[in-house]
Amino acid sequence: MEAIVWLAVAIVLLVVEIITLGLTTIWFAGGALVACVAAALQADFLVQMILFLVVSVVMLFFTRPVAMRYMNKNRTKTNSESLVGKEAVVLQEINNLKAAGQVQVNGIEWTARAEDMEDVIEKGAIVCIKKIEGVKLIVKRKEGK
Repeated sequence: MEAIVWLAVAIVLLVVEIITLGLTTIWFAGGALVACVAAALQADFLVQMILFLVVSVVMLFFTRPVAMRYMNKNRTKTNSESLVGKEAVVLQEINNLKAAGQVQVNGIEWTARAEDMEDVIEKGAIVCIKKIEGVKLIVKRKEGK
């Protein structure tokens, strides 16, 4: 009976994975299958749970990063995410305390904030885009400038 329950858990987790495509529940489905085999071999329920947890966590931490790299290898960054790492020109002084700042990158003007909350970046400076938060670029003064 326990083997059937573990098999049902594995199926449910696989269905959730198919729906979400998040590469998370697939590893727990693998753990459930191992627990299903253990149940079929008459292992104690505690052993089944330990196998489920250990196999799931090991698969999640050791194989998910490899799978994510493989799946995202040919993914093209689009729109704003392609800006991270690029350089921009400061059009309006960036001052986080005054909630002011604007940069231009690829001919488009963006609101910008400094990565370092204390840094005030003058107009005309070259900055590197570190990340995007909402509609603001988070930038850092380019080294040597």
